[in-house]
Amino acid sequence: MKIGFGERPALLVIDVINAFTNPQLMLGANLDDEIEAMKPLLDAAHASDLPVIFSTVIYDDADLKDAGIWAFKQKGVVTLRGDSDNVKVDPRLDFRKTDSLLVKKYASCFFGTDLVARLVSQRIDTLILVGCTTSGCVRASAVDAVQNGFRPMVVREAVGDRSAAAHEQSLFDLNAKYADVVSLAETLDYLASFTSHSPS
Repeated sequence: MKIGFGERPALLVIDVINAFTNPQLMLGANLDDEIEAMKPLLDAAHASDLPVIFSTVIYDDADLKDAGIWAFKQKGVVTLRGDSDNVKVDPRLDFRKTDSLLVKKYASCFFGTDLVARLVSQRIDTLILVGCTTSGCVRASAVDAVQNGFRPMVVREAVGDRSAAAHEQSLFDLNAKYADVVSLAETLDYLASFTSHSPS
């Protein structure tokens, strides 16, 4: 069964930062195709003045205390220090001053952040999810989205993972239980309805 798109969407660009898009780094992968798929979604959201929220992961404590227990499990968090270019949005994406930047410490964009308040204040009912990684932060954010009463729409072509197997399994599981896994084409068609209503 599908949840379906709602009436007031926001685009959530999850962790498309240099630490995750540079294959030479510990947490990185080649996400060239996924980034290309994100570009028309950003263009459509910007054209209609829809909310666009980028997320990043930043640790400021010198000893990574603000990474908590996760630092024991995931050694790659050392690449996410706040004074590094690794935590900046990949420059291939059109990150505008009118967009929001959400700083988080853990997988979900909802955990320990003010995301719910931001969305509720704008009466958002639909979250279009793109970014990385499918099996990590995208999955965690989609599950939390539906648990908080939002419609999570995961755009298949615009999410990526270091593991192809984990990517496919996560998309299957999300679509079965927590979200709608939607195509780039149908998402752009949905966003086009807002563009047609926006002032020229």
